[in-house]
Amino acid sequence: MAGSAKEHRVVIVGAGFAGFHAARQLSRLIGATTEIVVINSTDYFLYLPLMPEVTGGLVEPAHIRASLPRRLRRTRFVLGTVNHVDARQKVVSWAGPEGSSGQVGYDRLILTAGSVNKLLPIPGLADYAHGFRTIAEAMYLRDHIIRQLELASVATDPEEREARCTFVVVGAGYTGTEVAAQSQLMTTQLARTMPGLAGQKIRWMLLDTAPRVLPQLDPRLSKTADRVLRRRGVEVRMGQSVADALDGYVKLSTGEKVPTRSLIWCVGVRADPLMEGLNLPTDRGRLVVDEFMKVPDAPDVYACGDCAAVPDLTRPGEVCGMTAQHAQRQGKLVAQNVAASLGTGTAKAYKHHDLGFLVDLGGLAAAANPLNIPLSGLPANIVTRGYHLGVMPGNRLRVATDWTLNAITPQEMTSLDVISAASVPLDPNTPREPRG
Repeated sequence: MAGSAKEHRVVIVGAGFAGFHAARQLSRLIGATTEIVVINSTDYFLYLPLMPEVTGGLVEPAHIRASLPRRLRRTRFVLGTVNHVDARQKVVSWAGPEGSSGQVGYDRLILTAGSVNKLLPIPGLADYAHGFRTIAEAMYLRDHIIRQLELASVATDPEEREARCTFVVVGAGYTGTEVAAQSQLMTTQLARTMPGLAGQKIRWMLLDTAPRVLPQLDPRLSKTADRVLRRRGVEVRMGQSVADALDGYVKLSTGEKVPTRSLIWCVGVRADPLMEGLNLPTDRGRLVVDEFMKVPDAPDVYACGDCAAVPDLTRPGEVCGMTAQHAQRQGKLVAQNVAASLGTGTAKAYKHHDLGFLVDLGGLAAAANPLNIPLSGLPANIVTRGYHLGVMPGNRLRVATDWTLNAITPQEMTSLDVISAASVPLDPNTPREPRG
């Protein structure tokens, strides 16, 4: 990258919740003498909490993406994936999408590379499971679910029809619970339009080794989500998981064999593998930082969000969870701390105050505890959607319009047919073969 006449350069790696808010906050705090460079593998910020609604057909895929060049106008945006950081020479290297590459020096570096799908050593998992971490995976999953019902409606083999009408979701955290809730509603509505599925049970299963749904939430909210799912016919199975994935069925940890063509993996995430290649201390894959989000063994390097083990000062000895709420707050504060290191303002330790959690269960159902006030049903739904509209960096009117239109008009439940299975492997190192 060509040299800059500016006095300082801050490089931000990644533009998820932490990186996006760090860049936006930093551009407000520092003067024109400091250049901000944002390197990200896509040209958009993805609002992850609404991805289950994309799969469920309630929100258009483009409406949960915000243009980085448009919303970070005081930064220099680089489209690329960082593949090396030289902390001694203070240089970041990246690879572009069409074979290009480059590098840039920095005075301060903020690592917000985020996370990727968490994998477990389960036979067949990488071959048959569908992840849920990117917009491409959400769009593909919608197509896949619709296709299974369409194929089932004309299948003459009862066993094939049963397998195509069975959907197994592993992981009963936020993502898995919302994916099961939103998608189950979609399949229920879609099946009504298919005479070939008359009388056919559409089976949804939600598995987790935890003792209850949404184990990180207040037990009352957990019970609300559990009750809503069971009322809709979802088989909620706690203390169980998948032991083996094969072509046409999965084997559960109980030994039961479940015929299915749809294994949806929502177990969790792990820090971006870039962290392990930095030769810096990590905690379960996350870069070790202090309470100011500074990397102790690397001068002028900061890290936050999912890729960093930020100490949780409200729970001594523990680190903050890998949530969007933490990432957004840490991003704003790390910008303040970097600005302080350049002579503007004062650095502060990260100490969060829990504002509560929200889970959209589809339709008018939701579970929420804003400011530790437990809510369910319509009140929780209003709070949940209001929160999302309030914190989204853009497209609020478009998302609100999507919700309104889908509430008063029938959905056009067709596949987008733009994402292939081969382009969304659960494990990038294990290519997926196309299957029917």
